Amino acid sequence: MNIGCQSILSLAFSFEGGLLEWLKETVAARLSWRGVMWGFLIFLFTFTLSLAITAFVIVKLPATYFQAAHERQFWAERHPVLRWTGIVLKNLLGVALVLLGIVMTIGPGQGLLTILLGVMLLDFPGKRNLELRLVSRPRVFSAINHLRARFDKPPLVLDEPPLLPA
Repeated sequence: MNIGCQSILSLAFSFEGGLLEWLKETVAARLSWRGVMWGFLIFLFTFTLSLAITAFVIVKLPATYFQAAHERQFWAERHPVLRWTGIVLKNLLGVALVLLGIVMTIGPGQGLLTILLGVMLLDFPGKRNLELRLVSRPRVFSAINHLRARFDKPPLVLDEPPLLPA
């Protein structure tokens, strides 16, 4: 059975019983003020927690973290089982932070900083270039250094400083 993209879109967005109609019925049947308040409280808690964790990690970063000469090995001197367990947990936390950061970019919040923190925890080819592209964005770089200055930490040092707006 070959269903074209146009057929799927017309089924999903038709008002005679497609996806929008199902969504209206589901929301009307299951949404209550109590559920909305719980959702808001959970959002507020996770938002505040992610801001606190992101700020803590950014302030604790060495000023030279984004330079090419900075050492990148994670727990190199530890037992191999402990090292690999740490690497797996670090990557899982990184994925969670990237996903949370993506959600936070939709609404107000520190989405890009949370994505940056998640990417810093992940291990994948091309990670260094992605980190540099994220942190080199003038607004992100300024926000990071402003946060570090509030806690009396030196600004980040990059191999190639970002072009700040005049």
